[in-house]
Amino acid sequence: MANTATIGVQAMMLKDSFSELGAFETLRKVSAIGYNAVEISQIPMTPDNVAELNRSRAELGMDIAALSVAMETPKGMPADSLKDHFDKVVDDAKRLDTRLLRIGMLPFAAMKSIGAVVDFAKQANEYAERLQEHGISLYYHNHHIEFAKFDGKYMLDIIADNSPAMGMEIDVHWVQRGGLDPVRTLEKYAGRTAMVHLKDYRIGQLPESAFGLLESGDVAGFMAEFKDVVQFAEVGEGNLDFPAIIPAAQSAGAQYLLVEQDQLYGRTVWDALQTSYDNLVAMGHSDLF
Repeated sequence: MANTATIGVQAMMLKDSFSELGAFETLRKVSAIGYNAVEISQIPMTPDNVAELNRSRAELGMDIAALSVAMETPKGMPADSLKDHFDKVVDDAKRLDTRLLRIGMLPFAAMKSIGAVVDFAKQANEYAERLQEHGISLYYHNHHIEFAKFDGKYMLDIIADNSPAMGMEIDVHWVQRGGLDPVRTLEKYAGRTAMVHLKDYRIGQLPESAFGLLESGDVAGFMAEFKDVVQFAEVGEGNLDFPAIIPAAQSAGAQYLLVEQDQLYGRTVWDALQTSYDNLVAMGHSDLF
């Protein structure tokens, strides 16, 4: 039988609000829409933020679904890393009653070669095994780059094969952008996928300004606009088949389905989250919030 997942929010969308309003007031607004779980990403895990996240659990009933972590802290990007802050990461997770950690992106240095990818995966596996000793599981979040093929094999499978202790966080938008079917991909990683990102994929409209570029002879400028009609969208506002994706995610064993939208195209984050919430309720998923 399909497991019951919880629909929440991926907090990368909320980083501006976290810095302006603080963690607690931001999550109060998230809660007011109807979301009761959040995956923390791109938010500094300072003592103040950790305390406010903990307060949101106590006062709002907010479930801190997962925390984000880097293997190594990239230059110019302050973040907790497994290499330099292992004990702090474990302490934060335990304080927030979070048993899921996720690596949000292939490290830039690992993008140089497939050998570097394999090295990353093996190192991640060592951390995953260490985390398991603390009752914490490590997961890897895909983009489109992981669907490059090497000797007929997808990079994501190469990562998976070299990190058996690490699970998957499947982002259905990036699966689609990588040319694969989200439902079949979820079925492929069934039993290994604890979190799924609900992010839609829309073909937008060419803006009026694009035709002005064309008239002025700027064909390259027009073609840039043409290329950029592929957009991120609110859940249910694009072309992804969420009535099939959500049951597939549950059947794959996902514990959390996390709404995310990388770009908002002039809308506020609150309007976008409300639209996704309303559409998911209209699809019959009010019981998952």
